[in-house]
Amino acid sequence: MTSKSTFGFNQPSDSPGFLLWQTTITWQRKIRTLLESYDISHPQFVIMALLLWHHEQEESVNQVTISKMLKLDKMTVSTSLKKLATQGYVARQDSQIDTRAKCVTLTIGGKKLIQELVPVIEQLDAVFFRGISKEDQQKFTGILGQLISDEIPI
Repeated sequence: MTSKSTFGFNQPSDSPGFLLWQTTITWQRKIRTLLESYDISHPQFVIMALLLWHHEQEESVNQVTISKMLKLDKMTVSTSLKKLATQGYVARQDSQIDTRAKCVTLTIGGKKLIQELVPVIEQLDAVFFRGISKEDQQKFTGILGQLISDEIPI
């Protein structure tokens, strides 16, 4: 007796969504493990890295910009920034442009920590993606960029 499958794939490993989910979970687990000894979460790391990038570009950034650029919900950004501020890694000041907004900057300690962590995380990425040629990594990055730029509301 043959039953018709609910799924459009013969097996889970044929599903790009399932494979992306597994890859993301595996990659995030490795990063989370690495960051535990620094007492910061993956979202906190990414926020600090974004702040460093903006600092190096001599651009100011506020909480709304962080949320939009990182595609993180406002609550995650807010909670992360509160902890980073408590730890002394970020500071918030009133925006010169929009009095309702707060500009977020790295403190000296935050800048020192993220400058130490970026190469460590980049090395982890290099090891994680080592099985993919540089050319295929560029293609993969382009494909991922397409996926997030063409967001389809559900």
